Amino acid sequence: MSQVFVDTNILAYARDRRTPIKQPLAETWLVSLARRRVGRISTQVLIEYYSVATHPRKLALPAAAARADIHELMTWNPLAPDDALFDAAWALQDRHGFSWWDALIVAAALRQGCTTLLSEDLQHGLQIDGVMGGGTLSVVNPFDPAVAPPV
Repeated sequence: MSQVFVDTNILAYARDRRTPIKQPLAETWLVSLARRRVGRISTQVLIEYYSVATHPRKLALPAAAARADIHELMTWNPLAPDDALFDAAWALQDRHGFSWWDALIVAAALRQGCTTLLSEDLQHGLQIDGVMGGGTLSVVNPFDPAVAPPV
């Protein structure tokens, strides 16, 4: 399995007991990616996750639990933003019309050499050609019934 970038929503669903269909599937994906050491994220994903995880009307996790999650996810080598990431995100935004936040996610995935982006936010099956020398990225909605869960 090649490198797989995980969007914030997948991390949140893995901890959201209110979603009995999505929660175990998201958790299965994360465990599989961690076991194979192919999961990738960015600091943006960690920041967004912490915000959602500790928000009283969203996941409402205790801060200590959310912080423990962040520390565990640090082993996934999150990509920090820099000038090149911003330039790539702007190019993706101009080319594909992505929101700024989605463009940053896609740019980070491409920069880390990922071929798959797990996300519920972008169109399942979308193929995104890289910018600035990046490869091609396939968007996979792990909750789509046609997508087989990892083994």
